[in-house]
Amino acid sequence: MTASPLHPIVIWFGRVGDMILLSALLDVLAARYGGGCHVIGAGSWPGEIYATHSAVARVSALHRYTAWVFDPAWWRTARALRAARADPVYVCETDPRKLARIRRLLDASGTDPRRCLILAPEPAEACSHWVDRLVGLGRLTPPAFDAAAYPWPCPAPPGAPRLEVSAAAQADCDAWLEDKGWRERPLVLVQPGNRRTMRGRRLRLSAADDKAWPPERWGALLHRLHARLPQALIVLCGAPRESLLLEWIAAAAAVPAVVAAELPLPRLLALCTRAHSMISVDSGPAHAAAALGLPLVVMFGAHSQRQWLPRSGCGSQVLGVGGPPHSRRLDEISVETVFSAWCALGAQPLAATRAAPRAPPTLRPCSCGPDSA
Repeated sequence: MTASPLHPIVIWFGRVGDMILLSALLDVLAARYGGGCHVIGAGSWPGEIYATHSAVARVSALHRYTAWVFDPAWWRTARALRAARADPVYVCETDPRKLARIRRLLDASGTDPRRCLILAPEPAEACSHWVDRLVGLGRLTPPAFDAAAYPWPCPAPPGAPRLEVSAAAQADCDAWLEDKGWRERPLVLVQPGNRRTMRGRRLRLSAADDKAWPPERWGALLHRLHARLPQALIVLCGAPRESLLLEWIAAAAAVPAVVAAELPLPRLLALCTRAHSMISVDSGPAHAAAALGLPLVVMFGAHSQRQWLPRSGCGSQVLGVGGPPHSRRLDEISVETVFSAWCALGAQPLAATRAAPRAPPTLRPCSCGPDSA
């Protein structure tokens, strides 16, 4: 007898990169339980990332810095949880303060603990990739449910993040490129900033920021890229608050083919489906590029590639440079190392646009066990 479809509830108050990694788990759960997931996050980006995704039925986004008692989104989400008493709950949060906030939300909604699974903490020395941890959580079944009724899907999920770009975001990107006069040019995307680059309205290039690369090195790298692909437009990508950093790097490069672009997240996602390649620091946009099939080079500071190297579910190349044990800061990475890695992306043909990412996989439950994945 076929089990009734359920809509798994998946909670993580992560940042952009975290929420993109989450898509690997969402594909698993939607296939196992037969219904789209209800993603609960914090901030604006969960709704932007999952505006269109075949494994997601609903997105709830709490305010990141508003006390729960004053947050209307918190109360709406608590009511939604109270109404979804039949669905399993998967909690991916590991930060103790955020986890306490989630427990308060589950308690207020009367969620039965037997319906819930929480991602287990992992010793630092284990160094498992975050995608593997998330997919491993998806193999498990809360005690309130019969695991045999919701088996591991066949064929096995790709074990990598997967994003979909909405038609509205694609149309916005097309119009933006047309307005800039860039639509027919091959695009190389460069993401130099990270969330620690800016605080408030001021640029802060701190010695404590292990993901900061000196602007003069960015400038030298962009010169090398332009010499290698003179017909390409090199687009410096960033959020509006990173505009000053982008201007500094563009000035250091002093190449007309280098332009700075403040990109809202939906436009960046659409741009990733059209570009030739990307070079990025270890950041959310790097994970987005891999999830959308864009070949890229990722520069690592103190974080390990074993845990955080972006994964592509459609086979596009992802090359990491730096990170332990080779280095612990971006400023220990040479221009030549980054340029050589980008050249090694190799066979990707130069074109104004690329084919759209692979269609969402069709996953169906079957009787095969988790060990067959």
